[in-house]
Amino acid sequence: MTSVEERVARIEDRTEITDLAVLYGYVMDERDVEGIRRIFCDDATLRSADGVFAASGIEEIVRTYEGRFAALGATNHFTHGHVIRFDGPDSARGLLASHAEVVRDGKPMVVALRYQDSYRRTAQGWKFADRLMSYMYYVDVREYAEALGTALRVRAYGDQRPADWPEVLNGTPPTWLKNYLR
Repeated sequence: MTSVEERVARIEDRTEITDLAVLYGYVMDERDVEGIRRIFCDDATLRSADGVFAASGIEEIVRTYEGRFAALGATNHFTHGHVIRFDGPDSARGLLASHAEVVRDGKPMVVALRYQDSYRRTAQGWKFADRLMSYMYYVDVREYAEALGTALRVRAYGDQRPADWPEVLNGTPPTWLKNYLR
C-alpha cells in the first residue's frame, strides 16, 4: 500500500501529463515554436505510423513542425480519452485519442488521430520523450462519408493511402494495446 502523499503525487503527475497532451493541441494551433521546445524533451523523438514523421532531437522536431505549419492553414485540435500508465516515478506512457480540423493545401480536412506517447519528468516538469501518431482518417470534409467506407482513408498527401488503424487482424487486437489493459 502506498502512502497518501504518494497517491496524491501520482494524481498530480497524471494531471500534469493530461495537461501536457491538451497543451500540445494549443501549441500546434498557435504555431508556438517555443512551446514545442517546452513540451518535448531535448532528446525526444517524433514519429508517425506512416513514416512521414521521423524526427529525433528537439531541433529536428521543431524543423518538422515548422514544415507542417507551412503546409497548413488554420488548425483546431481536440483531445478525447487519455490512458496513462506509469513505468516508474519519472517515466510514463500513454494513449491519446484526438481529432483535428485543418486546412491543408486550401482544402478543409478532418483528421482522427491516435498518439502513443512516452513521457519523462524533467526539471521543468513532464514532457514528451516520444510521440507516435497514427491516423484512422485524414480526409477532405467533402469526402468524409465516402472515405470512411474504404481502407484508403488518408488523403493528406495528394493521393489515397491506407489508414493506420484499426489494426485488428482476425479479431486479435494489436500487441501494443494489451500493454495498457489491466
